[in-house]
Order: sequence, then C-alpha cells, then structure tokens
Amino acid sequence: MTHQEKLIRNKLGLLELGSYLKNVSEACRVMGYSRDTFYRVKNAYDNGGVDALVEQTRRKPNTKNRVPEEVEATVLEFTLEEPSYGQKRASDELRKRGTFISAGGIRCVWLRHGLETFNKRLHALEEHVAKTGAVLTEKQLETLERAKEEKIAWGEIETEHVGYLGAQDTFYVGTMKGVGRIYQQTFIDTYSAVGFAKLYNTKQPINSADMLNDRVIPFFESYGVPLLRVLTDRGTEYCGKADAHDFQLFLALNDIEHTKTKAKSPQTNGICERFNKTILDEFYKVAFRKKIYHSIEELQIDLDEWLHKYNYDRTHQGKRCQGRTPMETFTENLSLAKEKILGMNREELTLIS
Repeated sequence: MTHQEKLIRNKLGLLELGSYLKNVSEACRVMGYSRDTFYRVKNAYDNGGVDALVEQTRRKPNTKNRVPEEVEATVLEFTLEEPSYGQKRASDELRKRGTFISAGGIRCVWLRHGLETFNKRLHALEEHVAKTGAVLTEKQLETLERAKEEKIAWGEIETEHVGYLGAQDTFYVGTMKGVGRIYQQTFIDTYSAVGFAKLYNTKQPINSADMLNDRVIPFFESYGVPLLRVLTDRGTEYCGKADAHDFQLFLALNDIEHTKTKAKSPQTNGICERFNKTILDEFYKVAFRKKIYHSIEELQIDLDEWLHKYNYDRTHQGKRCQGRTPMETFTENLSLAKEKILGMNREELTLIS
C-alpha cells in the first residue's frame, strides 16, 4: 500500500466514523483530526469522490531551472536508443556527443516523462517501436523470463595488470525457436574490463577452449601481453581430468594457470557474473525487442557489434576505468604489464641459474 493510499484510507475512516457516531467532535478526537479538516475532507468527497481525497502538492515547478527543450529532447532520444543506461552513464555518453547535462538533470527529465526505472524505459521502447511499425513480440522475451536467476556479487578481485587474470563463465541465454538452447561463453579481463562473448548451442569443454583460442588469446598476443591465469567456476565444461579434458589441455598447452571458484560461491567470480548481467540488460533485453533472430550466427553478429561498442565506446564506472572505456584502460596499462611480466621472467631466470 502506497503512502497516498494510506492517507485516503484514513480520510475515509474519519468520514465513516463520524457517520457511525453521529458526532463529528468525537470522531475527530478519536482519529486525531480537527473539525476543520473533517469538513474539508467531507466537502471534497461529496464533490469529487475518492479521487478528490488525493493529497495535492502545493509546490509549483520552476520552469526557469529546467534544461533547455532541445537538451531534453536529446535525452529522450538517447533514452530510447540506450534504455538500459543509468543516469550517470547516460550523462557520460551524452557529454561525449557534445550535450552537457548532469546525472541529476537526466533523472529530472526521466521523472517528468515517467522513465525513471529500467522497466519503464523498456516499456517506452516497446511503444516507440510499435508506433514506428517495427516488429515487436513478447514471445521473443519468453526465453529471458525463463533464464536462471543470477546471484550478482559486488566485490574486489586481486589483479595487478592487464592479462594477469581473466574471468570466464558460461551464461545460458535461452531457447530459440528452430535453433534450440543457446549458451554464451563469456570472458573479461579483470583489470581493464575488456570483454568477449561467443555463442554456442552446447555446453561442452571444447567450446570453452574454442572461446579462448578464437577470441581471447589472439587479442592478447596482438598487444604482446600473455594471458597468465583464468578464473572459472567448477562446471564440467571447465574441470576434468588433465589428460583428457579439452579445456584443461588447452590451458596446459598455452601455459595458463587455472584458478577455480569456491564451491557454491558464484560471488568468487562476481566480475564475470556482473558482466553477464550487463550483456543481458544492455544487449539481449533490448535486441529481442527490436528484432526476431533465426540463427545463432545472426545473433552473434549483433552481439559482436555491441561488444565493440562496449570495449571501445562505452564509458565504464569500474575502480580502474573511472569513466574511461575498457580499451582506454587496457592500452594505458600495457607498458606497466610488460614491465611486470619482464620482471617476473628475470626472477625465474635468476632462480634457474
């Protein structure tokens, strides 16, 4: 029950008690109201019914303090473009486009137009797409509603430089008609937050290894930095006999250390869990409202486009990014990473000698 509903209930109770006792003074004493209030409430109820009992604010908006109309229009247009962004990230992104408005200013615009929550912005997107004639169906969202409930952890993880530790996880996207189940292999560099994702129709160790071989290892090699360690959960796609498990064999061949999370503690790999939620909120929930997909390859193309935007254009609010993009954080840390890795190699040679 909302605050307004409670107030209306109290006012109706005052009127009913006065009618029952047939004594206005006694009813006001019991309910804690004045006689003047009783008659004002009674007059409002007689003239307008229950709706007239809603508390009316005396505050009047000062339109002089509002943002210019063209800025407000830009905010609304951007909100439809990126409904999953919060007010701080929306402010950062608009600043990059030349529109300067604070996070609080964006919040005020959203409140005036009923867009202050993520679900309301998604609903506004649906209405906008429907009005423009684009295809929109709720059936495409059934897979998201059946998705597992995620436990997201907000914690810190020990990482010294880019390539020091990567987090990998398997995310169940859903079931696509005519295709079947879809799984996403997710990888994120824990220092720079640079992320990768690839879609598969099975949950097998070979797919976990393929993700690293196809996307992750070539990326780090192109910048001359090795991947030293990978953090995963204890799923069968990551753990098994060292001499017969595809993922374990791949890590051994590439001299990558494998660290496992604590059993039944997904928060140990919280940074990857959080990245999965970002992809779900900012890509899947929006993409499935705009388009009907018929194959994994078609979905992968749009996912790759979003990942490029995430890594190169989207500002990140993490501890090490501090409003920079993940790739900016990655490239700025390259020299430090190479120095530390070189120092580690020198220490190993000294021990051997």
